[in-house]
Amino acid sequence: MGERASGTSSPSATRVPPPRPPSQRITQPRRVAAALPRAPEQHDRDIRRVRPPMLSFLLRATTLRRVGRLVVLPALDFAGVALGIFTALVLKEAVNGPVLAHRALNSTESFLPFAYLLTALLFARSGLYAERGVRPGLSRIVGSLFQVAFVALIFAVVNGEHFSSYYLFYGSLAFAIFYVSSLRALYDRFTAIVLHAAGYRRRTLLVGRGKHIGDVGQALTGEAHSPVELVGFLAPAAIPDNGLARLGALGDLDEVLGSERVDEVIIADPDFPQDAAVDLVDRCHRRGVGVRLAPSTMEILIHHAEFVPGQSVPLFELRPPVFEGIDFALKRTFDIIGASLLLIVLSPILLTIVLAVRLTSRGPIVFRSMRRGIGQRPFACLKFRTMHTDAEERQADLEELNEASGALFKIRHDPRLTRVGRILRRFSLDELPQLVNVLRGDMSLVGPRPLPERDYAMLDDWHRKRYLVLPGITGLWQVSGRSELDFDDLVHLDFLYLERWSLALDLTILLKTVPAVLMRRGAY
Repeated sequence: MGERASGTSSPSATRVPPPRPPSQRITQPRRVAAALPRAPEQHDRDIRRVRPPMLSFLLRATTLRRVGRLVVLPALDFAGVALGIFTALVLKEAVNGPVLAHRALNSTESFLPFAYLLTALLFARSGLYAERGVRPGLSRIVGSLFQVAFVALIFAVVNGEHFSSYYLFYGSLAFAIFYVSSLRALYDRFTAIVLHAAGYRRRTLLVGRGKHIGDVGQALTGEAHSPVELVGFLAPAAIPDNGLARLGALGDLDEVLGSERVDEVIIADPDFPQDAAVDLVDRCHRRGVGVRLAPSTMEILIHHAEFVPGQSVPLFELRPPVFEGIDFALKRTFDIIGASLLLIVLSPILLTIVLAVRLTSRGPIVFRSMRRGIGQRPFACLKFRTMHTDAEERQADLEELNEASGALFKIRHDPRLTRVGRILRRFSLDELPQLVNVLRGDMSLVGPRPLPERDYAMLDDWHRKRYLVLPGITGLWQVSGRSELDFDDLVHLDFLYLERWSLALDLTILLKTVPAVLMRRGAY
């Protein structure tokens, strides 16, 4: 079931070579190409022409891992869809009377073939059976399952099927999202551990000319079971120190590819010259080394650019990141339905918090904090009161204790918090009254977090792009590290959300918010 941790098929990645003795390690810039005679017959030979027996065996091993992935993932999806439909039907049986498991099982067998066929086709179209390095995550899973439920519903209506309710579709959808995403997460986790223990690592070389190299390097190696072994980078001598090993300049590429047994090269430079990139790709492919590009800001923006026809030069329009037309209608409908359901489901918790706040400290139960919303217009953001009534007067005295960066104000042990307020803050329960703000139209379930007036006054001009949409109760901040991130990083997450918004992304963020809150990542 183990698969290779990347999309390359280079044979050298099937095992990690023994570490070099310290005397042989290369940590300083080298000019090997100029110092040593070049062997054209070795460097210029295209390894794609003839495959030795050992190479063929290794490629077959890679093929077996690929076949294993294409067998296991569809099987897990089949199990997830089947369990989703079955669980929804059992729950319906339990609500309507005694649970008849055999009847639910028979109904599952009748619905499953069509549902799974749709799932497999849409998952394949979305790249969800691709290799680990390029396989999308939860957002694409949720979006594809939404499409499955919608297509199945339309098909049933067109065929004249009659249902007492449409619970089968949205119930199965909810449970299928849970089962499929959970099974795939377990698969990814297990295979990552196995591959890491077995030594299947991609030996990666970065190429570029600026600070972007260090950022990409840290991102690639930051995970506990990262499949990347970063051997170093090639760059001009003028690059600032970034903590990575510089192995020379671009002219040393051929020598480094051979001596370091590189599996893939990543161009980590948004301004890398095109002619140099073409030459680099050709030289790497001749050695069977894959090449990837680290995205620049422009490439992220162009993902949703709209082609403008009828021009003498092909042009793409970058539209402002606002929700209008059908997008606004979908998001607003999602907000109203979601907020209403959450208020009903969470009503016992809300009542308990009301009593706890009332009985443990003096002051109002709900605190109205003035925040800036869409168009930078002020509105009263509702929160359960977590501080003593003199909290605002004591704000200035606590500024020097601020532990956050940028415009944010955070203190891990804020003395203004009440005993109940500290618990509410720890699990973000003080934010629940903002569901009323969502129903009012002041906020959305998901979006950039609204900032207090004190923080808003400290924003730079480029930060204010986040006020082009409704603020949210939760967002990428809450599922991406929360208070541990620098403020500028948080704002960049807001921009990324605005550029890539979809209902599936909103639902994914909501689902990820639950474990983020329960594990209390960065909340204080």
